[in-house]
Amino acid sequence: MLQVVKGRMLQAMHKGLSRQTHAQANVRMLPTYICSTPDGTEKGDLLVVELCQSHVRIMWVTLLGDGNQSPQVMYKIFSMPGDIMQGKGEALFDFIAQCVRQFLAGISSPQHRLPLGFVFPFSCRHTRLDKAELISWSKGFSCSDVEGKDIVQLLQSAINKQELYHVDVVALMNDTVGTMMTCSMAGKPCEVALVVGTGTNSCFMAMAQQVEMAEETSGQMCVSTEWGCFGDDGTLSDILTPYDQCVDEESSNPGEKRFEKLVSSLYLGEIVRHVLTALAAEKALFIGSNVAVLRTKGVLKIQQVLEIIDNEEGMAEARRALEALGLRPSERDCCRVQQICQAVVSRAATLCAAGLAAILSHMCQSQELKRLVVNVGVDSELYRGHTRFGEILQSVTELLAPECMATLLPSIDGTGWGAAMVTAVALRLAAQRHEVDQVLAPLRLSRADLQRVQALMRQEMELGLGWESNANASVRMLPTYVCGTPNGTERGEFLVLDLGGTNFRVLLVRMAKDGIHMASKIYVIPTTITQGTGEVLFDHIIECIMDFQLKHNLTEQVLPLGFTFSFPCQQLGLDKAVLLSWTKGFSASGCVGQDVVQLLQEAAQRKQHLGLKVVAVVNDTVGTMMSCGYDDPKCEIGLIVGTGTNACYMEEMQNVGAVEGEQGRMCINMEWGAFGDNGCLDDIFTDFDRLVDEKTINAGKQRFEKLISGMYLGEIVRHILLALVEKQLLFRGKPCPKLQIKGIFQTKFLSAIEIDGLALRQVRAILQDLELQASLEDSVLVREVCQTVSLRAAQLCAAGLAAVVEKMRENRGLAQLAVTVGVDGTLYKMHPW
Repeated sequence: MLQVVKGRMLQAMHKGLSRQTHAQANVRMLPTYICSTPDGTEKGDLLVVELCQSHVRIMWVTLLGDGNQSPQVMYKIFSMPGDIMQGKGEALFDFIAQCVRQFLAGISSPQHRLPLGFVFPFSCRHTRLDKAELISWSKGFSCSDVEGKDIVQLLQSAINKQELYHVDVVALMNDTVGTMMTCSMAGKPCEVALVVGTGTNSCFMAMAQQVEMAEETSGQMCVSTEWGCFGDDGTLSDILTPYDQCVDEESSNPGEKRFEKLVSSLYLGEIVRHVLTALAAEKALFIGSNVAVLRTKGVLKIQQVLEIIDNEEGMAEARRALEALGLRPSERDCCRVQQICQAVVSRAATLCAAGLAAILSHMCQSQELKRLVVNVGVDSELYRGHTRFGEILQSVTELLAPECMATLLPSIDGTGWGAAMVTAVALRLAAQRHEVDQVLAPLRLSRADLQRVQALMRQEMELGLGWESNANASVRMLPTYVCGTPNGTERGEFLVLDLGGTNFRVLLVRMAKDGIHMASKIYVIPTTITQGTGEVLFDHIIECIMDFQLKHNLTEQVLPLGFTFSFPCQQLGLDKAVLLSWTKGFSASGCVGQDVVQLLQEAAQRKQHLGLKVVAVVNDTVGTMMSCGYDDPKCEIGLIVGTGTNACYMEEMQNVGAVEGEQGRMCINMEWGAFGDNGCLDDIFTDFDRLVDEKTINAGKQRFEKLISGMYLGEIVRHILLALVEKQLLFRGKPCPKLQIKGIFQTKFLSAIEIDGLALRQVRAILQDLELQASLEDSVLVREVCQTVSLRAAQLCAAGLAAVVEKMRENRGLAQLAVTVGVDGTLYKMHPW
């Protein structure tokens, strides 16, 4: 039956977490906007106000940032006038504010800003940590004109009325959250809490993306389950006894808080009383006694029930309690009363265990863990007053959630102390957030920044196209002699070489009526070759071609060959291209200024390979545009975002200053990776970009590429992470030797870390491979850094592309341009966003 209750609790929790079903849920699963537990670095003076059943407690807490080992605490309790609980809301908050003023006057507090945490043990709908509307009163409170109002605002206004302008209400929480935060003190985080007192509730750290009622999507957020209302929709009707029904009918809120009425100390004495009344009516107890007293509500207190359960003194306590009511119990009566008290309290413990097991199983599943190991803070007069309650809670939880290992931690000063921790953590996170934002601010580009980049790109394009101005342009705008895009009727068999990075591809391509057929093989070019001599590089290329032709029986055929050569070249014809500069880590000597087709043919002669007929040399950007154009005639732009970045597009011949002729169009290879090499992007470049640039083999060159492409993004992230570690904002400021190694943080990690829905556990695993012991908060921050760097790269790419499409539209005198962009490159293909 308890497994069934656990299953129903899980269903109720899912209902409360979902935006679609939240309104109908009894287990409300309210976001608390508490996103972290203490880490021991919290410091400063804090004020806590705790609203209790019959009093208000004010605390002054000083934290020293020493792992919270020796906090200094002062407090004072102010008794609450009886009429306040049912009076006007304004009177309640004015009373609390007067208590704060009296307390501060008594300790001559300094007048610096004093953050205040408010423990308000009622159901609230939070929209921020310091903004929460009361959903409903409980526990005997019913102050007017408070439900639906912002509790923080009501308290802050009352405090301001007392002219305590230096006191700021920073955080509002319920007692359950306070318990969780208190039990996080011993250096180990506590991520679940359970309160069973006059009311009952639980809270736990959920994965933020599952809390649909909050806007947060990364990291964790504490959720207050509000499980006291579990069963208000009838889901517990099959376990409710006639005694429970009687207790419910006599309560101030019949039909509500059904779970709370089965487990909380406010009702257990009443359940026992109804059982005794029923058994006395059946003459099974108290024969010969006048049992009318048992019909009086509240004659049996929970404290008496707990004392009766005690095996040693319990029988004597039962006799004392029953005789005090005017009953004349026999030995057997005392024994049976003890059994009944044990049964009622044991049932409360097992039901709490079913609820706790549901929470633990949910956490285990949502974090995709085989085994969850977690600390559970418990604040409960039942737990404190009766060791058996804790034993049952522990053993039944283990039975119902065997995949979870929960350690129960008794709360020392649950609420008030916990509120101080919530407030301290909120201040720590706010300070850290400010510092992180300062570090990342230079990488966050506004729309105006991007429009400026677009305008600069357009300006550089015009300079690059002009015959006289080309030499001063950072965007070279090289003619490709490709003057038309495919129309789909092209046929034939071709050999293709593709040199674009450390991998070299040889392909056999057959274009037929029934489509394109390809065979290819990838050959690796070792760094020793890419940075050796040109002769060795081109000899290696020819050896790869010969190997491929041998494998495909092509040694006897001379096929037309297309050579994709993805480096800046000045084309003097379709089959003649002079290398202007190496990029992407290549630096082979004796190649710059040479015709690459000539270099290829010379290598073929050296290797006595005579069957090469090079028809066209194209840049990979042009290749991309042409291959996409075969399927979509509107494709007139090619874009590469991979190891490097570049773009090409179809320009009007009359605008191409370097080539004679006015008619038609020619594809222009922009070589936009060098955009900014003349300093026009210096204000976009951050200190992190400069650090990356200085360590490259072409410092000061390919500036735009170094902001965007896969070869550099991981390095930018690595430098940002090092800066955050130095500022003690990441990995607790501990040294990270592996992170000092150039190239260790690969761009593929960005792609993996940014996958939506990727559990932070998997992000932590990626970081662990780099020997980085990351907390959940660290993982969230690393993800944010990756997202910031990737977003900027994509936005800059978009600004460049916007300049290209605007130019094409204006060239053609169109109000609207419909154009397709063919895109290739590992970053574009592998990155989730």
